[in-house]
Amino acid sequence: MEDDSEPEESSWAYLPDVCLRHVFHWLDDRDRSRAALVCKKWSCAMDSGSLWRCRTITFYGQPSRACTLQFQSALWYTKKFGKYLKHLEIKLSNPYNTPFIKKFQVIMRGLLSHLSKCNSHLVSLSIKYLELDCLIWKNVVRAQFIKNLAAFLKRMSKQLDYLNLKGARITLEEGCELLNSLSSLTNRSFISEINIEDFFSLHLSVYSSALFHQTMSKFHRLTILTFNYNCISDELLDILREHSSHSLCTLNIKCHIHDPHGQVVSGTSWANLAKRAPKLNVNFFFERVMKHDHLARILLVEIPVRSISLRSCYFSDPDWTMRPTLTNLLPAYWHGLQKLTLELNNDHELLDNELLQLILSCKRLLFLKVWAFLSVSFMERLLQNRAERKCILTTIKVRIYTAQDDSTEEERLLADIYRKFKYLIDSELNYFVITYPMV
Repeated sequence: MEDDSEPEESSWAYLPDVCLRHVFHWLDDRDRSRAALVCKKWSCAMDSGSLWRCRTITFYGQPSRACTLQFQSALWYTKKFGKYLKHLEIKLSNPYNTPFIKKFQVIMRGLLSHLSKCNSHLVSLSIKYLELDCLIWKNVVRAQFIKNLAAFLKRMSKQLDYLNLKGARITLEEGCELLNSLSSLTNRSFISEINIEDFFSLHLSVYSSALFHQTMSKFHRLTILTFNYNCISDELLDILREHSSHSLCTLNIKCHIHDPHGQVVSGTSWANLAKRAPKLNVNFFFERVMKHDHLARILLVEIPVRSISLRSCYFSDPDWTMRPTLTNLLPAYWHGLQKLTLELNNDHELLDNELLQLILSCKRLLFLKVWAFLSVSFMERLLQNRAERKCILTTIKVRIYTAQDDSTEEERLLADIYRKFKYLIDSELNYFVITYPMV
């Protein structure tokens, strides 16, 4: 006897739309397009705006076939569902010659033009490491790209809330042109977060530029600003105090050895800003700026410092010593410092006692990362103090440099220390400690 009953439907047919969209969220473009062929309901899920709010497009300098297909797919779907886009990230992977840069500029011109016409929701844009000062950027191509990007920023300025142009390496005039695009409609910008770290070309004394100060005065609701120390001046701090003190929470400041950093900035200017912006925290990142007199000019006691990173990048200098910084400068931030990173080639300078004393004096220090010449016994002393609640560290990452090829004995001692404090480490700490030969 034939069974005329309807075939039993899969339980997937009853999956609520919100759950189906959640499943689609975890699929890549290729799998989404295949899933959309299953049935009408799944095809409708493919068109859901929530799936297309965030997109990353990577331009590959020397792509494999798989990377080419991935790029073409990302670009096609970004255009197709561009009206839903809220967060766009553009990446350049190994740009290697002028034809590639020309192609990048042409594609970006088309993409930005398309989004300008169809999108009114974009709140976040990231295009990092353009490196516009490289020779592969010919003048005509560079000028056209900046023109297109400026026009796009002007079009999106009303809703854009986050802009990341880290590593653009642009001239002062071109950089201010782009930043001014964010305020060109009303002569004010209410964007809340900007990352312009390494935005300007190397060696520029941006802090002395009236054009830069005029540009920054147009931002009236900054919450997070990431930039280089060669932009800092009394004038800039006064501008931030006047226009953004009610919202300003974080300043991330990078100071590189090749950027001018000899300007005199008044502690009073920092104090006035901190007073008007009570939520302000400042994070410093030093690259090969290690000498005490250079740091002392920058690290003023009036600054509400939350994080400090000092990196010598394996360079050693016979005229440089770390001890005065540990004993004279950093203790000034005992009440606010929460994160400390020291990546030093301290050339066997003994720092165990000074570093431990600094850690114990910083009552809010939670994160410690140290790459330096230290004795293994430093770790035992540090963990003993942590066990006795004399500090509140939750993350300890240490690379102990050694001048010996064979570090077997040091590794054995570290293993003994781990066993001694195993319960503390496993229950309360993010802990990673190794020895590292520096020969």
